[in-house]
Amino acid sequence: MTGEELREVMRRFPSPVAVVTAAVEGERFGLTVGSLVSLSLTPPLVGISIGKDSSSHEPIRRAGGWAVSLLTGSQADVAQHFARSGIPPVALWVGVDVRDGPRGPLLDEALGWLECRTVSEHEAGDHTIFVGEVESIELGVNAEGLVYKGGTFHPA
Repeated sequence: MTGEELREVMRRFPSPVAVVTAAVEGERFGLTVGSLVSLSLTPPLVGISIGKDSSSHEPIRRAGGWAVSLLTGSQADVAQHFARSGIPPVALWVGVDVRDGPRGPLLDEALGWLECRTVSEHEAGDHTIFVGEVESIELGVNAEGLVYKGGTFHPA
């Protein structure tokens, strides 16, 4: 079994889409994830899986926490924007409507936002799983969510 075979089968299963952000020493970082998962209600914990080769991996590790913007079905363009690699962090934010949060920028018009403090990290092959304790939540617009399936983004 290869990584490509795993990727192919997992693309058949819809996953929710969010943008994870962090701020380190005044510089903002962000990336699209399909790996956000609720882990525990008491305490409130969520997890994300970030590739070690991602330019946001080390900044998220150094920040000690991160913010999550849960994307709506109409934010596929935002998901695509933050899924691109090789964009300098400062250029990543041009033309993107955000507001500052305690853990990182929060994207406008999202379904909701989570602010998380990293409580543990787990090496998982070519990724790191970051477990975050949810410090605060905020509800956003009441709309369809965005999922990733078959290599493209879809409202759901």
